[in-house]
Amino acid sequence: MTFLNENQRPMILVVDDTPENLSIMGELLNDDYKVKIANSGRKALTIARTHPQPDIILLDINMPEMDGYEVCRQLKETPQTAEIPIIFLTARTDIEDEKRGFQLGAVDYITKPISPPILMARIKTHLHLKSVADFIRDKNIFLEKEVSRRTREVYAIQDIAILALASLAETRDNETGNHLRRTQIYIRMLAEALKDNPHFKNYLTDDNITILFKSAPLHDIGKVGIPDNILLKPARLTPDEFNIMKRHTIIGRDAIEHAESSLGTHMEFLKTAKEIALYHHEKWDGTGYPEGLSGENIPISARLMAVADVYDALISRRVYHDPTPHEDVIKILTEGRGTHFDPEILDVFLRIQQDFKKVAEQYTDPDTRLTPKEAS
Repeated sequence: MTFLNENQRPMILVVDDTPENLSIMGELLNDDYKVKIANSGRKALTIARTHPQPDIILLDINMPEMDGYEVCRQLKETPQTAEIPIIFLTARTDIEDEKRGFQLGAVDYITKPISPPILMARIKTHLHLKSVADFIRDKNIFLEKEVSRRTREVYAIQDIAILALASLAETRDNETGNHLRRTQIYIRMLAEALKDNPHFKNYLTDDNITILFKSAPLHDIGKVGIPDNILLKPARLTPDEFNIMKRHTIIGRDAIEHAESSLGTHMEFLKTAKEIALYHHEKWDGTGYPEGLSGENIPISARLMAVADVYDALISRRVYHDPTPHEDVIKILTEGRGTHFDPEILDVFLRIQQDFKKVAEQYTDPDTRLTPKEAS
């Protein structure tokens, strides 16, 4: 094996407490390799952990203070040195000694007296295997980083797409600018508070809570299909107008499905968005819309959004009403327990209601902050 220059030559660390053995090994290896020597286990550990690290280690077993087995054990339990191949060079010929060496992580076990051709062939083989392993490991690290980067890009595109669609709906009603942000936070707070509840824990995984948070802004996407004279009407809607307004749930679901079909693929992360858009006006007792679902037939995502959306609609200033004081909102929602809202979700809401109030105050829409009297 001949290398063009010193920097191309692999480095071998020879560990032996006998000077004569170190000298012999140095003479044998110096023509083809860069050689470092250590006359003790502790010195060997220091060299192995110092940059540049050896490419392979030839390790004696019978040494005072720290034998080769202990050196091997410490090298293999440390991530920094765990991948360095270790070949035991030893006078121990017992099969149990050899077995122990391999169990500790050595790649080879050669007994003394050493046959130079065999040793050189074994070194060459294990250096080649190490180079292949290093290449594969580096490639895997690169691929993992690339997958992570691409995944972040996909999530970013999802976020941008959701917020762009949701913002399109919000531009139709300029008095609810922070409504999207507030309802996102509300639904995540409810989900986090409920995730250990036996009735919800299978659904409210960390991944699903993230999807809920991302999907929440699309709950009113269907408003893009409602005429301005109804959507922005500053007075109570007539029955006919209300029937048109109720169509925003179906329009929203259909808009998301249309976007999905345009891409020619089913996107799992939009399933929650469609549920929320279509069903967040359903009521626990079955008197909601658009399908009159009741109880647990209503998707959990929509039940959570119902509480978040109604709280925010009442606490905020809208074209059709002034902001309702927090304590009055609590009374209204409490009255809807078991009729409008899932009782278990409503109970959790009541427990964390002060957190909702803080979010409402932090993300108040411009020029609509509650007066001290309203906030009391």
